[in-house]
Amino acid sequence: MEIRPVEAAEGPIRRYIEELWLPYMRELEEVVKGEGLSPEFDVEAEIEWQIDRFDAADSRLWVALEDADESTAPLGAVEATFAGFVGAELDPAPSSFDQPDSVVVGDFYVAESFRGGELADRLIARAVGFAREHGCEQLALDVDIDNERALAYYEKLGFEVRRHRMAVPIEELRLDA
Repeated sequence: MEIRPVEAAEGPIRRYIEELWLPYMRELEEVVKGEGLSPEFDVEAEIEWQIDRFDAADSRLWVALEDADESTAPLGAVEATFAGFVGAELDPAPSSFDQPDSVVVGDFYVAESFRGGELADRLIARAVGFAREHGCEQLALDVDIDNERALAYYEKLGFEVRRHRMAVPIEELRLDA
């Protein structure tokens, strides 16, 4: 298994979206209430958004490739099975707060046929390495409460709940005023 950084360019990002991100989103919408792609989803707009996101110095994206035909082939053209990915972004703490700088894992996915092995740990290790490179002391992430498998994995790694994010559709908000 080879883990590679993804270049913020059209070919590599398109391949990542088609091979991993879209399957991740489709699986997530089956597991998590309220997740899913819009009926107006536009893959070209998503490619541009992801290029902008990962072109920044404070963001990284890695993909795991099984049986890559050539380790030097560009990601957009490599013959391989795309097995998983992790995206991470720096989140420096404001100087007015007594808290450590963090790296936030934004998206993380291992294809079903590769689960249960070491791949998830290897991908998370990439985010940890990125954190250490930038002097960050903490790894953070958001996880959907309905995603029991992910919750169990993160707890096994030692993640602890530090905050609850709650949401309500504005039309359903019950205000007395």
